[in-house]
Amino acid sequence: MRLISCFLLLVISASVFAQDNVTISGKIRDKETGEELIGATVFVEELKTGAVADFDGFYSITLQSGYYTLRFNFIGYEPVLKEVKLLQNEHLNIVLSQSSNQLAAVEVSAFRNDENVKSAEMGVIKLNAAEMKTIPVLFGESDVMKTLTLMPGVATTGDGNTGLYVRGGGPDQNLILMDGAPLYNASHLLGFFSVFNGEALDDVTLYKGGIPANYGGRISSVLDVKLRDGNKEKLTTSGGLGLISSRLTLEGPLVKDKSSFIISGRRTYADQFLRFSKNETINNSILYFYDMNFKMDYKISEKDKIFFSGYHGRDVFDYNEMLSFDWGNTAGTLRWNHIFNDKLLMNTSLIYSKYDYSFNIFIDESEVTLFSGIEDVNLKVDWDWFPNDNNKVKFGISTILHDFSMPSFRSNIEDMESMDVPNKNAIETGIYIQNEQKLTERLSVNYGLRYSIFNLRGPGEVYDYDDEVERVTDTTSYKSDHIYKSYGGLEPRLSLVYLLDEHSSVKMSYNRGLQYLHLLSNTSAGSPSDLWIPVSNVIRPQIGNQFSTGYFRNFLDNMFETSVEVYYKTMDNIVDYKNGANILFNPTIETELLFGRGWAYGTEFFIKKRVGAFTGWVGYTISRSMRQIEGINNDKAYPQRYDRTHDLNILLSYAINPKWTLSGTWIYATGNPVTFPVGQYEYEGRLVSFYTERNAHRLPAYHRMDLSATYNPKKQGKRFHSSWNFSIFNVYARENPFMITFRESEINPGRQEAVRTALFRIVPSVTWNFKF
Repeated sequence: MRLISCFLLLVISASVFAQDNVTISGKIRDKETGEELIGATVFVEELKTGAVADFDGFYSITLQSGYYTLRFNFIGYEPVLKEVKLLQNEHLNIVLSQSSNQLAAVEVSAFRNDENVKSAEMGVIKLNAAEMKTIPVLFGESDVMKTLTLMPGVATTGDGNTGLYVRGGGPDQNLILMDGAPLYNASHLLGFFSVFNGEALDDVTLYKGGIPANYGGRISSVLDVKLRDGNKEKLTTSGGLGLISSRLTLEGPLVKDKSSFIISGRRTYADQFLRFSKNETINNSILYFYDMNFKMDYKISEKDKIFFSGYHGRDVFDYNEMLSFDWGNTAGTLRWNHIFNDKLLMNTSLIYSKYDYSFNIFIDESEVTLFSGIEDVNLKVDWDWFPNDNNKVKFGISTILHDFSMPSFRSNIEDMESMDVPNKNAIETGIYIQNEQKLTERLSVNYGLRYSIFNLRGPGEVYDYDDEVERVTDTTSYKSDHIYKSYGGLEPRLSLVYLLDEHSSVKMSYNRGLQYLHLLSNTSAGSPSDLWIPVSNVIRPQIGNQFSTGYFRNFLDNMFETSVEVYYKTMDNIVDYKNGANILFNPTIETELLFGRGWAYGTEFFIKKRVGAFTGWVGYTISRSMRQIEGINNDKAYPQRYDRTHDLNILLSYAINPKWTLSGTWIYATGNPVTFPVGQYEYEGRLVSFYTERNAHRLPAYHRMDLSATYNPKKQGKRFHSSWNFSIFNVYARENPFMITFRESEINPGRQEAVRTALFRIVPSVTWNFKF
């Protein structure tokens, strides 16, 4: 409590000396659609300072009384200049028009261009939908997850992977949010598509380090994705028809100037091509995914607005009516935005999220079903307070009810009993306060403090184990809502920037996080059936500490953006399997686990050209990610399965003219660590592989090139617009290994040989996009 009191004292004392100041605030919207513009900027020409609109398009600047010229900007929009006379608090709403010059549309204001240098944020990646559409991706889809993997410090383990690996952390250590709702599996078709439909996105922010205090529950990164509002002025339809998938979006006003909606859906139809196969087993199989986003907003008054957004998606696989597997997410957010005055606003959110999977085996009339999942209900309140132009305070509280459905199965086979492993329940609460403060003209700091607590609650049975956690010694039953175990702690956050001059700065950050959930996986690529489990009386919270520092510099009037960032991360209470572990249908899963620590370190280099017809970036990361777990690898440290020493990404885009835009990417990465057999021995007439060190070998290096061309016809109707996208995935047909298996050599019987399996060689794609 003393820490919070001191925190508030710093801010309030700064406000006392600014009693003669006045505040101008309002919202920045798109002129054509009425949509609030997240990240739009307000620049005070006389003072060379400004502010950035939040995710509701709201801005607030506190200045001394006087005459000022304000410049309002947003990427791809024409700037607006306003001369204002500020003698008292003013409310000023602004509408911006999209730029008519397509080649110059990437140019933005000076304030926005040097934000990477002057902002206290570091380890942050921000993207908008327009930037993502020019990047060639698999099957012609604009995909935020694919785009992020082209940035330094962000990686996957290759084709067919379902997760992001950020600065040496695991896929379970990323908090992925869609309009505030957590998504526990963010991929379709084993990672070839993500759950994020580019047609519905408005703003994407990835925090690799320096994570603000309003985020909690994960220790490596936060991916915060905002869905866009619907068009408030007119009804529009847009979509795309491709070789593998299609999408459709419908949006428009419900009540003129008060309410709007947007609904967007996708479906792949690869399974329809299976019907042409001459193989009866294949043409009777099914493989597809579908998903749907929607959002609705209603303006109650100038100070009150309600938002309701949702997502539902499902992957479906059926092999000849013998085997089926489906998985997916359902999420929804109801948010009330209230503006108390020009300095204080509040957002109250009720959030629902569910992820589950089901695996079915059919034998004649018999059926066996395996299922598991996790379900959350979250109530949170966040306040934004703008006491003066040098401070921006955010504070809030959230409570999450977790319901973990442990792996269970049902069967109608007479000699096979169904097994229901009891659910686990928990309550996770977090409270935080943070401030973004400008201390001097050169020094700015963002500091915050979060306190979280995780309570395990009944009903359920809790097991006590012996010292080796191998045998149950006692069992205790708890009634509903009885709290039987609690964990908690403080999570300080700090980041600062010091300006060396107008074009360069140095930054530092530190963040500590507690994570009360673990993801159990025994595959190198991840699987939809990976198991989420909470802490217990044996399994402790993961604790992450990350230190980072960096140098940032822009050149040629912010045409080129460059940075070098160095980080070091520690991770305690990491969980892994014992050899031969059995986690399915096991209520005493703690007996199958081992515990240890991890650490990761690296250096990230980044250069980006952001203005003009020719744009792009180069990102390079050199890093290591290590683990040390008692009982594995003779207790010695070993590289994690997603450790990549070298990771290089090159993206180039060239707008030839208003009709044609060309783009391409090239990716190179060190092969992932794997454990290969080093020999064999004969046992009871069979050859058995012999293994030594964990992850002592590596797959071949991963590299590929993708190319894309977008064609915008010049002559189009006033209401109808269309474009064509042509892309080639893996242009030079590199056979990157999805997995390596071993078999007996036909040439040299008795000897094993490695067999590489690749998922794709060249994959061409054509997509027709339209809007009317």
